[in-house]
Amino acid sequence: MSHVGVPRGTVRKRRSLALLTTGVLTIPVLAGCSSGSEETSRGVPQDIAPAARETVTDGSTVNWAVDALPATFNAFQADADSATTRITGALLPTLFPMDKSGQPKLNPDYLESAKVIEREPKQVVLYKLNQQAVWSDGREIGAPDFVAQWRALSGKDSAFWTARNSGYERIEKIERGADDLQVRVTFSKPYADWRSLFSPLYPKEITGSPDAFNDGARTTLKNTAGPFVLRGVSKSKGTVTLARNPRWWGDKAKLDTLVFRAVAAKDRTQALADGTVDVADIDAPTADRITLAHRDRGNNGQPLAHGPGSGTTPAEALRSWALAHGSDEEAAEIAQAAREKNRKAVIAYTAEQKALRDFAVRKSLEPAYTQLALNGESGPLADDRVRRAVARALDRQELAQAVLGPLGLPAKPLGSHLALAGQPGYKDGSGALGDQNTKEAQALLADAGWTRGGAAQPPKDTKAGSEAEKKGDKSEKGEKSGKEDADAEKKTSEDAKKDEDKDAKTEKAEKDEKDEKDEKADKASGDSAASRDEGLYIVGEDNKPGAQAPAHASASGASGLHVLAPGRTAAAQSAALLRQAGTLGEDGAVAAQDKQPGGAAGAYAPVGTAAPAPAAAKGQLGKDGKALTLRFVLPSGPGSQSLRSVGDKIAVMLEKIGIGTEITKVPDESYFKDHIASGEYDLALYSWPATAYPATDGRPIYAKPEPATDGSLLVEQNYTRVGTDHIDQLFDQAAAELDEKAARELMKQADARIWAAAGSIPLFQRPQLVAVDKKLANVGAFGFAAPRYQDIGFKNRQAAGSPADRKK
Repeated sequence: MSHVGVPRGTVRKRRSLALLTTGVLTIPVLAGCSSGSEETSRGVPQDIAPAARETVTDGSTVNWAVDALPATFNAFQADADSATTRITGALLPTLFPMDKSGQPKLNPDYLESAKVIEREPKQVVLYKLNQQAVWSDGREIGAPDFVAQWRALSGKDSAFWTARNSGYERIEKIERGADDLQVRVTFSKPYADWRSLFSPLYPKEITGSPDAFNDGARTTLKNTAGPFVLRGVSKSKGTVTLARNPRWWGDKAKLDTLVFRAVAAKDRTQALADGTVDVADIDAPTADRITLAHRDRGNNGQPLAHGPGSGTTPAEALRSWALAHGSDEEAAEIAQAAREKNRKAVIAYTAEQKALRDFAVRKSLEPAYTQLALNGESGPLADDRVRRAVARALDRQELAQAVLGPLGLPAKPLGSHLALAGQPGYKDGSGALGDQNTKEAQALLADAGWTRGGAAQPPKDTKAGSEAEKKGDKSEKGEKSGKEDADAEKKTSEDAKKDEDKDAKTEKAEKDEKDEKDEKADKASGDSAASRDEGLYIVGEDNKPGAQAPAHASASGASGLHVLAPGRTAAAQSAALLRQAGTLGEDGAVAAQDKQPGGAAGAYAPVGTAAPAPAAAKGQLGKDGKALTLRFVLPSGPGSQSLRSVGDKIAVMLEKIGIGTEITKVPDESYFKDHIASGEYDLALYSWPATAYPATDGRPIYAKPEPATDGSLLVEQNYTRVGTDHIDQLFDQAAAELDEKAARELMKQADARIWAAAGSIPLFQRPQLVAVDKKLANVGAFGFAAPRYQDIGFKNRQAAGSPADRKK
């Protein structure tokens, strides 16, 4: 496979931690920052049709849909993707996979034990390997494999193409223990997330040399150590075929072969119906099709009440028949052709529905969450008061209900950036920012100088508020944590005081809201097809398309395009996209000056797009003669309909407090690289996956951006460009804290600070919908847990209660 666009020797460098290595402050938890508790959080259980191994038949093949063939089989390279993760999970050792509650759990197939045996003077971890664990060539898994992987990923040798080195750079040495099955790892400084290392573990034949690591592991894995081995890759068929590993020492794989097949999200309904795949992530419309297929099982051959032609009224049907049999030959020919086309569509649809009865929809919550990102680098959102006003305007419960409610999943807003409900350490920290409150949002905007008549006022020489302060701060190297705390407390008290001063203005705002609501009710039936097109519209203008598109459509996001992997699991992916876009330097910095050519930064409107309506037309706020309008960038692909629907709802919520939004819909392939990563947006929706290691994986997402020596901005994965030294300190403390309870407390404090900074607003955990052949067991919506590939298979006759498996 090609690696064009990824320069040889490229290493993604993490920002230096030297600034905070001494004098780290102990910072108390914000008062009133939590509205929930770790003990009461509940996750949604996985849905995999669990079955005991003795009830699963031996043999047969399962076809599993993936978005595309993996770009590489090396999970540590910049272009590793979700298919890489899925496939290597069946081929290579994962020492501590996540369990059902999102915790890392020791894998007895590879380890007898692993624990910290020394803390002073340095942290030492002793791994005791399973005595039967061998690579597929028969060699024992041992210390040489650990040493080779450490050297490849430590970041010290730039000849290795590695996208991340988190944790490996803290290792001082690796030694053989009392025997060949013991590996002793000594750290130069404490590392709480040591369980995240060596997963997946590659054989020394791959990690021992740059050529094997960079090129050899991209297209094949000759030596593996999982329940399956790699049999072959077919680009023409779009398949990766795995076969049962004859040297596997654990529970024997139930399947003879496991085929991962590239199927685009839009083609999955057809692929399921024609038997091409047995397992596939799906969107809500496909899930609805399967539900209807089961409902219609007993219709005794009667025409379906859905699908092609189902909306035709008796009068329309009569008119069509009359035209087809009328004396006007030309009209009759057209009508007959239309009727024949519809007849064939009905036949095809009915056949698909019959085939879809063989599938069940397994559903849970995906270990990933969707957030609203607010770009604080420049523009109105550089002022933290405006960001907080945006956040306080959102009804997060309404947004969660719109996406999750129609699917029958718990519709509860997410309360943490660093853990999901059900994970240890989850605690709702949103109280640090506050709940939805229109009055307080309006007061924050007024305090920042945005008023109803501000758009008509002449510009002033100076800019008020923290926006000006922030621009001044850019010349300084950092901020003091104590000042941040004082400022945050001061703003909170000021917010409360502003409530009293804004009563009269609020009454007018509420009247405006009512008028606008009435007007929108008349336009609520917009063309949903138009909302899927690329383009731009101004919220509040009469030509706004599709604001009321069904919120549940494509809710599962089957394509997975908008899940951005965190630092440890695939910082690589974002780095690859940045390099392809020409926005990432060799030091990992995102060039701040890389703006769209041909106009001012953020001028996204296509040629010929009408200018925004005057701010006064809708009571929009303004300042210094400029209307308060935010650029809201959304993807335009067919798998992103739910995301666009959420964006429309957010725009309406912001309109109620006087904030206008210019919604621009861009192709999925350019959504991240040309807008999110390069900072060409004010508001955007994208997702982050869950992690069992928030101190390691969360830091690059929320680290305070710093200017690089070349003038660019080093943002790591913090695409909101909002961060503080205080948050960084808490991450660094947690990463070095070997007491798990203490480390979780530090992460809760960090989460409260991230909420208060209002750069990222978690909305809801993403739904997970998976279509699975009803006769399959131990596969489906896994939730947090990693699949046990060796347990997947078809139920035997007795367990299935049906004739012999058709797959045998």
